[in-house]
Amino acid sequence: MFKNTPFEAISKTMSESATKFNPAAMQEAIKPAQDNLKAWADLAQNQAKEAQAALLETVDSIKGAKDPQAAFEVFKASAEAGMAMFAKNLKDATALSVGQFHDTVDAIEKAHPAPEAFAVVAKNLKDAASTAENTLESALEKGASMAASVSPSAKAKNSR
Repeated sequence: MFKNTPFEAISKTMSESATKFNPAAMQEAIKPAQDNLKAWADLAQNQAKEAQAALLETVDSIKGAKDPQAAFEVFKASAEAGMAMFAKNLKDATALSVGQFHDTVDAIEKAHPAPEAFAVVAKNLKDAASTAENTLESALEKGASMAASVSPSAKAKNSR
């Protein structure tokens, strides 16, 4: 006796669709996703290498510190470099995200049945993503300038 279970329904759909499967078309469809993943992997690998190099530089510098003040200066420089690297990495990740978002919107527009009707929506979506990217960049720059303007004596007075 035939029972229509979810497994049987999936199996039937797969067997009926098997003849329509086109490996070349599937590969072409998945290529943008593969390219996006590769871009993220490359970005992560580059950022990890930069972080490792900065850490090794800090370790080497601290080994050469002769007194507590010198060690403090090494840690201070390391913290500043770390914040700069964090800001750069965040900007790079945001730029990659926004670029990929723009590419996705372009692909949707290209595949849309009425691309001219979708064009206004696409432009607004891409403008919104670019505005978010610019806002983040401005916030990072403002935060960096505020942090740089704080003097050690002001920090000590505020902590009491």
